[in-house]
Amino acid sequence: MRYLCNRFKAFQLIMEAEEKEVNRKTWWILGVILLILIIGVASYYIWFQQKQMLEMTELFTLEKEMLRGDFEEVTLRFEGMKFSINNDTLIAQIVQQEAKIERLQEELRTVKVTNARQINELKREVETLRKIAQSFAVQIDSLDKENANLKKIVQNNQQKLQSMTQQVTRLGKENENLKVSVQKASMLNAVNIQLLPVNKNDKAAKIDKAVRLILTFSISKNISAPIGEQAIYVRIMRPNDELLKKQNTGRFQFENRDIEYSLIRNIEYDGEEQPIKLYWDIEETLSPGKYRVIIFAAGNQIGSRELTL
Repeated sequence: MRYLCNRFKAFQLIMEAEEKEVNRKTWWILGVILLILIIGVASYYIWFQQKQMLEMTELFTLEKEMLRGDFEEVTLRFEGMKFSINNDTLIAQIVQQEAKIERLQEELRTVKVTNARQINELKREVETLRKIAQSFAVQIDSLDKENANLKKIVQNNQQKLQSMTQQVTRLGKENENLKVSVQKASMLNAVNIQLLPVNKNDKAAKIDKAVRLILTFSISKNISAPIGEQAIYVRIMRPNDELLKKQNTGRFQFENRDIEYSLIRNIEYDGEEQPIKLYWDIEETLSPGKYRVIIFAAGNQIGSRELTL
């Protein structure tokens, strides 16, 4: 009996040791998992912050490049004026403005793309220089009327002026392209467009048996887009390219035209991704085929998709 008791106690000690070892390994595994989760969350946060900074940097880089073109354009205007006048006082004033432009261009080269305040100040400087250039142009026109000799100067420098005008035109087009790029960066974007025919229980059904259509999509995150109330218009086109519409349907402006829409939703956009769900109650006969969904906002087409129902 004493032998059995000793054996039982030894067995208990072995089991307790094994249980402690299992507990120790369990806590160790839980600690490793917790560490992996912390590293994962921290990595995502860092990636998200870097993505936001990259988007802001790209937008400010475009604006900085537009400013560079603006300064070059104004410089060419002043340079062209010097060839068209013979007035020392006015030339001295133009040279003074050219020196100012050189200083501002140097400031633009060194300014960081994220310094919005300084970039806005440089924009105001450009507008001031344009007004000064316009003032000089008025004075030159007055001098032209008073001094006939200026006509000869203009003729002698016509080729130079024409070349500079072409450069101004080219820079103007480049600036327009940059402005278009900025506008595109601020446009909303509709993604993940889905159109599902359903029965009265909102279960998927064939198009000829469905009682309504469920349209879902998302407005992508865009920190460059204006925030506030936005009207989202949707056009749903049948396989025969006819618009799905109700009686007395509304209209909206697109490319200088009033066009009809199928559905509308007003949203409060805050720059973050926003899911949207719309319903179309089927009161007409719909046949199987390819349906097109086209989505508009703020006078722009922001998404489209062709789906086979």
